[in-house]
Amino acid sequence: MSEIIMISNARLSFPKLTEPTAFQEGQIKKYSADFILDPASDDFKKFMQEVSKMAQVKWNENAGAVLQMVQNDRKLRCFGMGSEKIDKKTFKPYLGYEGNAYINANNANMPQMIEANGKAVDPANTMAYQAQARKMYGGCYVNVALKPWIQENAFGRGIRCELVALQFAKDGEAFGDGVPDASSLFGSVTSAAAPAGIAFPSFLQ
Repeated sequence: MSEIIMISNARLSFPKLTEPTAFQEGQIKKYSADFILDPASDDFKKFMQEVSKMAQVKWNENAGAVLQMVQNDRKLRCFGMGSEKIDKKTFKPYLGYEGNAYINANNANMPQMIEANGKAVDPANTMAYQAQARKMYGGCYVNVALKPWIQENAFGRGIRCELVALQFAKDGEAFGDGVPDASSLFGSVTSAAAPAGIAFPSFLQ
C-alpha cells in the first residue's frame, strides 16, 4: 500500500474536475488534472521517494530495470519533466511547464473538495462541490493529496497516481486566453413604446 502524499501550492493544469471525462472512446470517465511544481522542491522529492519505495517492494531486485523502462516511456508513468509536455500547435512546452516537473493524477470517483477552512465538502451537496471545483482553473495554485500506485496487469507495468483531494490555495495567471470580453461592442438598449393605433392581441400584452 502506498501513502497519501500531500503537495502544497502546485500549479494546476488541464483540470477536469467539474465532471469526469474519457480521453478516448470506450475509456472510463475520470476526474483528472496535472500538477506543476519545481523538480527541486521537497514535495516532488517526497513523491519520487515514495515511487521508488513502492517499486522496490513490488519488483525487488528488478525494480531498477522496471523503473528505467517506465522512465523511457511517458505513457507508462504519471510524472515527468515539463519539457515533455509539448503543445502540438506550437511545438513548444505548454505554458507553465518549461523548467518544471509535473504529476498527473485521476480518479473515476469524485475527489474530495476541501474548503478554505480545511473542511471537506459533503459530496452529496452537488452545488457546493461544483462551486469549489469551479474555483480551480488552469493556472491557479492548489494544495493536493495524491496517492501513487503500481500498475502491473494485462495492460503492462507502470506508475500511476490517484487524485484524492484538492483545496484552492491562491490565484495565478490563467493559462490560455480566457473568455474574450465583447462588452465594448454593445450599447445600451431602450424599450420602445408600441406604435399608436396598433392593438396587440391580448396574449402578447
